[in-house]
Amino acid sequence: MDRNKFDLEDLRVFSSLATGGRFRAVADEIGMSASALSRQIARLEERLGTRLFNRDTRNVSLTPQGHTLLRLAQQVLNTAANAGAEFDAYLAARRGRLTIAGLPSVTAGLLPSLVARFLARHPDIDVQINDALSDSVIRSVEQGESDLGFTAGAVESSDRISFRTLLSDPFVAVGAAGGILEDRDSCTWRELVEMPLVAMSRGTSVRLLIDAACSQQNLPLRPRFEVAHLATAGAFVSQGLGVTALPVLTLPVLSSGNLIYRRLVEPEVLRHVGIIWRAGHVLSPAATAFLDLVRNSDLSSEVPDPFGTG
Repeated sequence: MDRNKFDLEDLRVFSSLATGGRFRAVADEIGMSASALSRQIARLEERLGTRLFNRDTRNVSLTPQGHTLLRLAQQVLNTAANAGAEFDAYLAARRGRLTIAGLPSVTAGLLPSLVARFLARHPDIDVQINDALSDSVIRSVEQGESDLGFTAGAVESSDRISFRTLLSDPFVAVGAAGGILEDRDSCTWRELVEMPLVAMSRGTSVRLLIDAACSQQNLPLRPRFEVAHLATAGAFVSQGLGVTALPVLTLPVLSSGNLIYRRLVEPEVLRHVGIIWRAGHVLSPAATAFLDLVRNSDLSSEVPDPFGTG
């Protein structure tokens, strides 16, 4: 005898009769005929191999076995109700987890305001931010470790990754106050590479774009220093050890009050910032809600104005 062969509907019907006590009244309440209700209870008792109710001509009462099953049925039904409510909350993006990978310059310059607005609408979503270099961001999304990723530079949509460009982030020249950029309104790339240059390390998204810009202009690039972290570049420049070229979104990471910024021209170099997600896979409700927020936001307003022109 399969004593576990019952489902939630069996338990709901049994619980209704156990608390209602009368076949006809309970049958009317749950939308069944009295005879259909009686047959369902009889089949349940047969499958379980025990009597659940004492019956007389008008009423029913629980047997000891029925009392035990009622206690267990109520536990199961409460658990099922809670699980259903939690899943509904998940589908409505009221519960869940959202993992976002991104370049440090993007996560610092772009994500704080986006996440603040998202959490104002979805306060109970657990948001995790993973700072990483570009290749790691892409790999994290491809492998499903992150729901969404913020990247910069050339990322092509493929059968594994979907990409949407969000904004263009212009490069600027960065120098120390009172230094060689002080009396300039702008600086050309040719002028920049002739100055002591603090460059980001090879393999970073910033360096790839700088290398490409110099190559297109046939400009020699011989950095005085190469550093792996933006804060290090800012610290070196603030001490007058050189100048650097960085996208505007990276500037909040530099953390120095001794820096000045100048337009970098001839040519104007733009870093294209975008968002990626795993192609061919359904996003979680939380990730979908965040992606919708990003798509409907004017992100150009998130790019700071280093020149104070408003």
